[in-house]
This record gives sequence, C-alpha cells and structure tokens, in this order.
Amino acid sequence: QVQVVESGGGLVQPGGSLRLSCAASGSILSINTMGWYRQAPGKQRELVASTTSSNTNHRDSVKGRFTISRDNAKNTVYLQMNSLEPEDTAVYYCNVVARTSGLSGPRTYWGQGTQVTVSS
Repeated sequence: QVQVVESGGGLVQPGGSLRLSCAASGSILSINTMGWYRQAPGKQRELVASTTSSNTNHRDSVKGRFTISRDNAKNTVYLQMNSLEPEDTAVYYCNVVARTSGLSGPRTYWGQGTQVTVSS
C-alpha cells in the first residue's frame, strides 16, 4: 500500500504564490510518475503537471507560472505556483504511479487533495 499526503494549499490573492508538497510512503519499490491534478467546482479533474525521472510536463495554461520538481530520495514532489490567478482556484490532488511489493505492475495512488483559493 502507498500513502500520498499533500500540503501547502491555502488562500492567496491574485498574483501571489504558493508551494504545494506531496510525499509518498509505504511499500514502494519504484515510482514511475508523480504529478499534480486539479478540480474546480463543476469541472472535470485535469492534469496540471507531471514528472518522471527524466522529464517534466506542464499544461499550457500554467507554463511560465508553475514549476514541478521532485526529490527522489524523499519520494516527494513539489508544485511551485507563482502569479496565481482566480482561474487556478481548485482542489489540487497529488497522483503517484508506483510499483509496490506484492503487486506485479505499477498502480496509481491519489492524495486526499488540498484546497487552493485565489481571491481578492
């Protein structure tokens, strides 16, 4: 089993910054992908950014404002969010694709979500 825990959400004014953290723990053999998704009220969940051991990916609307990074030694992924806009308001979820002991292939695991609200 893998536990995924996010932190760092909160209320910020437009133009402000937040840094989200996500730590994975448990019987992890290896992590293939770590990423951040978000879901606004009445909207579908969407990928914000993801990272593997070799590259990163950011959706177009956050490029130049958000940066995903990863600390492999700590099984932790971060999302630095700058120049926040009201449209960024959502619950942000951490996603981890990992191999664990007792399972033959990789599985996906989700955190509980952390609320990000951008408002004046």
